[in-house]
Amino acid sequence: EVTLVESGGGLVQPGGSLRLSCAASGFRFGSYSMGWFRQAPGKEREAVSRIRIDGRSPYYTDSVKGRFTCSRDNANNMLYLQLNSLTPEDTAMYYCAKSDGTRVDGATWFLPERYNAWGQGTQVTVSS
Repeated sequence: EVTLVESGGGLVQPGGSLRLSCAASGFRFGSYSMGWFRQAPGKEREAVSRIRIDGRSPYYTDSVKGRFTCSRDNANNMLYLQLNSLTPEDTAMYYCAKSDGTRVDGATWFLPERYNAWGQGTQVTVSS
């Protein structure tokens, strides 16, 4: 059974940082691209980042480029998202997701249907 467990969320002041983690199990982690999504109250789920098997050249949504960094540790089945220079607009539940194994490009990496397993999420709240 595929299991994804996020952690690391919390309350942080604007301009602050957090590091989210996702512990994966139940599948060959090193064989799948992985993604991070977020959902704010009253809004649709939004793709934040996607990272390839080798960890190179992650995709990022425009609003987080230069502030967020996605990385992975295949030896320990861990996915990470470093969040810097946080703003109140980053407040959301953050989810990690396992890709379905299909190839994506710049026009498709963010589509939720390209992922087939999701964690329960970790809440990030940015407020003074």
